[in-house]
Amino acid sequence: MKIVNGIFFALMILLVLSGRLEAGHLEDIAARGTIRIGTTGDYIPMSYLNPATGQYEGIDAELSKIIAESLGVTIEYVPTTWPTLAADCLAGMFDIALCVISRNFARAKTMAMSDAYGEVLFGKTILCRKSDAKKFKTLADLNRPNVRVMINPGGTNEKFARANLTNVTLIVHEDNADIPIQIAEGKADIMITETVEAVSWVKREPRLAAPLVDKPFSRHSCGILMQKGDQEFLNYINFVLAELRMDGRLEQLETTYLGRRTHAAK
Repeated sequence: MKIVNGIFFALMILLVLSGRLEAGHLEDIAARGTIRIGTTGDYIPMSYLNPATGQYEGIDAELSKIIAESLGVTIEYVPTTWPTLAADCLAGMFDIALCVISRNFARAKTMAMSDAYGEVLFGKTILCRKSDAKKFKTLADLNRPNVRVMINPGGTNEKFARANLTNVTLIVHEDNADIPIQIAEGKADIMITETVEAVSWVKREPRLAAPLVDKPFSRHSCGILMQKGDQEFLNYINFVLAELRMDGRLEQLETTYLGRRTHAAK
């Protein structure tokens, strides 16, 4: 038995020295006293960095606080962008990412994603000027050479536009949070976005409309993104979401930020 224990101990030392035995994310987070959360900060009402306050706002910001509080640590936000989100995740730039990240097969192949939240609330739709709202009734009405469609690069908005709007004039704009204002000011005609973002901007900006919000072009849910390989950490994040769903807090957050009951009922 002593020989077996000695071999086991020696093997553990070799694994540690070779870098093959590493602490999991939960242990790392506890040791640091912070959880690193990647976010784009450009998506109202999910994760938006308010320039007036310097604070992140939205349902993803609230979920981030709840996760951090459950772990007894503080949040260290790590800014990321849609074009670099996957690379930053794979490089370990953050522990998790929250910023209206669509759950899809492409991401699931290379990264881990939590259980869904926001089900039935998310889908692709358009934001346009209120004066143009009656022009756009179908996807075919959008897909014309004289229609200028503005998108943010690197995410599912761009993917949807390039796959379905092959005849439009496509304009790539780096700052997603600025695109609605660009539309209102006539710099482009259409923004491809999520239903919840479209609804939020119509409330904020009287020059805008979301005429197809009740008939989204697609349906999907969001998830919390992280590296593959740490099932314990993924289980913990899913446990937090399950507890929030069970005690009703998730529904309350979805109602507050996403208009859950109003929009889902349509």
